[in-house]
Amino acid sequence: MAKSIAEYITWLDERQDLIWPKPPAPRPLKATPYLKPLPGVRAVAYEVYGTLLRIDGGRLQHIHPQQLRMQIALEKTIEEFRMWYSMSRKPGQPWEYLLQQYTTLIEEDRLKPTKRKGDAREVSSPHIWRRWIDRLVKNEYQYEESFYGDPDDLALKVAYFFHASLQGTAAAEHARDVLAQVSSAGLLQGVICDGQPFTPAQLLRDLQRESPMTSLSEVLSPGCTTVSAEMGVCKPSPSLFATGLAAFTKRGVDPGEILYVSHRIDDDIAAIRSFGVRTALLATDAECCRVTADELRDPDRKPDRLLTDLRQISQILRI
Repeated sequence: MAKSIAEYITWLDERQDLIWPKPPAPRPLKATPYLKPLPGVRAVAYEVYGTLLRIDGGRLQHIHPQQLRMQIALEKTIEEFRMWYSMSRKPGQPWEYLLQQYTTLIEEDRLKPTKRKGDAREVSSPHIWRRWIDRLVKNEYQYEESFYGDPDDLALKVAYFFHASLQGTAAAEHARDVLAQVSSAGLLQGVICDGQPFTPAQLLRDLQRESPMTSLSEVLSPGCTTVSAEMGVCKPSPSLFATGLAAFTKRGVDPGEILYVSHRIDDDIAAIRSFGVRTALLATDAECCRVTADELRDPDRKPDRLLTDLRQISQILRI
């Protein structure tokens, strides 16, 4: 039987021949916390990248601004999945040809319209890699189906491998303990994030490195995980937030009873506030949290609370 994405990630981590990039060390951010208790909160939702997971720039990127990173990630992907034998023989290095094709596929996908006016298009990384794999198959590309699964399963694993080679991730400081504490207090907990289909498995992997965990269901409420790539739209798309909040509403929790925690104001906290959600800005790392004084003063955009440590969630929720 083919490996699930979680099993595949574990298998990769057990190998000794792979070296993964690490996220940059946190850069302290000067900020004064505002921790006045918020009564009536029955659920907490989070952004993943930059909030629960450390990652350079605070976001998962399809095309990294540093070309060397793209070169390394593409070269590793070509070698890992033995793509070169089915690639067109063009002048230049194989990674350069793949970068050209990959960039074109990304641009084509971004041009596709969204179903709802005001939404922003999100690119599905597995979909991009599936289109590339289809081209390779026409050149007699073969892979171990019993291990990787069908072409869609393979594309998901290629997407994870590429992104893990491009940007390292690690659990944010105290993330594992805070998630466990909020869950133990009986509050619903979930994520509304800009991410890819492999994001929940990647989150589980990094949390497991902090302490044993079998499943995200130990800390996240079933059905309360909303990932942008699975909807085809990214933040600040209204439909992404509406879908994420509807998952809590189905569990009997209204938007006004939800605390949303993120390191981003511009396209995240500022947008979800319009739904009546309470918000908290996590300002712990200057690498991820890039906020201006004007954003913090703007009454239509500023968060309800400002955290300088994830553990401060317990103070504002009194748990």
